[in-house]
Amino acid sequence: MSSSDRIELLIDPGTWDPMDEDMVSLDPIEFHSEEEPYKDRIDSYQIKTGLTEAIQTGTGKLNGIPIAIGIMDFKFMGGSMGSVVGEKITRLIEYATNQFLPLILVCASGGARMQEGSVSLMQMAKISSALYDYQSKKKLFYVAILTSPTTGGVTASFGMLGDIIIAEPDAYIAFAGKRVIEQTLNTTVPGFTGG
Repeated sequence: MSSSDRIELLIDPGTWDPMDEDMVSLDPIEFHSEEEPYKDRIDSYQIKTGLTEAIQTGTGKLNGIPIAIGIMDFKFMGGSMGSVVGEKITRLIEYATNQFLPLILVCASGGARMQEGSVSLMQMAKISSALYDYQSKKKLFYVAILTSPTTGGVTASFGMLGDIIIAEPDAYIAFAGKRVIEQTLNTTVPGFTGG
């Protein structure tokens, strides 16, 4: 399910107000592969999905209750978390903190965006720090919704930090996927049904 479909499903009609829609990745480490340059890959996903990044953030009402919500989209580079995804989530959390809004993050991710190197990995700590202020200092309410798949850095950070964590039926939730496990251990994972 796309992030736009989830917005339509979750948010009361006419109440969706997106945030930071124009924020785009700038290839912070000038990553190049033999296949295609990172910037070209971003551009092709923007054309294919109509999104600027792998998450939509904003505010709206859920059954009449004002909320802040971020919805990841696996169709945009596997929902990978890079600098823009991390910044958009952090800004959303900070906005929710300042406005005393409940927060919902819908996770759908293959993990950190390796094309951004350590900048991508830094997002885990940045988001977790913002959530600490939101939850522990302000005592506000965060719901994490885990969809299929939710893996890698998203699982290792904000995906598992919700006051309530909801998983969709049959969602594949893990730190590492089958391919990563098998390549790392150089073995076959028996009885593996996910992914």
